Amino acid sequence: MSSTNFRNQTFLEEKCTLNELLDLVSKRWVCEVLFCIEEGNSRFKAIKESLTYISDTILADRLKLLEKYGFIYRAYYEEVPPRVEYSITEKGIELSTLLDNMCKFSETVQGFAGCTV
Repeated sequence: MSSTNFRNQTFLEEKCTLNELLDLVSKRWVCEVLFCIEEGNSRFKAIKESLTYISDTILADRLKLLEKYGFIYRAYYEEVPPRVEYSITEKGIELSTLLDNMCKFSETVQGFAGCTV
């Protein structure tokens, strides 16, 4: 982000935390990763297979973001080989419900097409 963009984003986030949330959910693949985990895909490979076109790098980044904000939980199992599983948190379920309602709003009230949850 350029310094002007950074200042603008910081100002907006400080003014209202909704701006930070909107910035997060507007990142490509964030909502799809959240929904995928909510549907029961708990392993990296399963999420990757479900979201055919997402790259490993972007998937790893989006998982880290969702975990950072408390929308998903990452469980690490010290096994051979090590195993990691993701699950949605209560906060994540609440966000998913809000996003689902926004999707329904965009389809019915505004007439936007192509939103599937």
